[in-house]
Amino acid sequence: MIKTLHKYASPMHFHAVARAWSAPLLWLAAALFLAGLVGGLVLAPADYQQGESFRIIYVHVPSAWLSMFAYLVMAGAGATSLIWRVKLMDAIARAAAPLGASFTALALATGSLWGKPMWGTWWVWDARLTSELLLLLLYLGYMALQSAIDDRRAAARAGAVLAVVGVVNIPIIHYSVEWWSTLHQPATITRLGAPAMATSMLIPLLLMALAFQLLFFALLFIRVRSELLEFEQRASWVREILRQARSR
Repeated sequence: MIKTLHKYASPMHFHAVARAWSAPLLWLAAALFLAGLVGGLVLAPADYQQGESFRIIYVHVPSAWLSMFAYLVMAGAGATSLIWRVKLMDAIARAAAPLGASFTALALATGSLWGKPMWGTWWVWDARLTSELLLLLLYLGYMALQSAIDDRRAAARAGAVLAVVGVVNIPIIHYSVEWWSTLHQPATITRLGAPAMATSMLIPLLLMALAFQLLFFALLFIRVRSELLEFEQRASWVREILRQARSR
């Protein structure tokens, strides 16, 4: 088991795995997106309180989930890199940051679009919204730090420290609606007991959540491949890949 993990922690082997899985994951994500959007936008009934406006959850909720998940991937990879000095983890952390920032920005934008008709304003300094905005700033700070330091190893270590420290914001985002009185509605799916959502609305949401998850991994693999090629540009396996690409 340890030998297998060590093998796939090698940039060369992980690059091969990522190359093989990127396209299938993208196609599967596209199929789930289609099914989720048809179910959520066409088949699901309108909400009895929010009317048609509720349908934005099929983009907003999965993007909000992914905004936190991507940060945990980034911070986990950074922590692993700090402890065991694994090059692959540096590449994963760097690759996850722009993806997480994109999902966070999408969550904030769709939340504002929903908030205008529901709350009468685009933005409030609600605990959930404010902590999500802080998450976006953490992503942007991580990427700025990576760009500001020329030495990639030093940049990776500095970014990892920032990412690990910022993990404290994740439980704040998740539990903010329970810890403080906020405008943001409480959990309807992950709460204890049955979800407070009709099955006809829930299934498309779960399909969209899975589609977003697969899209994240597909794009992560693509970005990690690029990072590894740049990290290992002098390695023989990278030169072989470039030689094969030129001969096509």
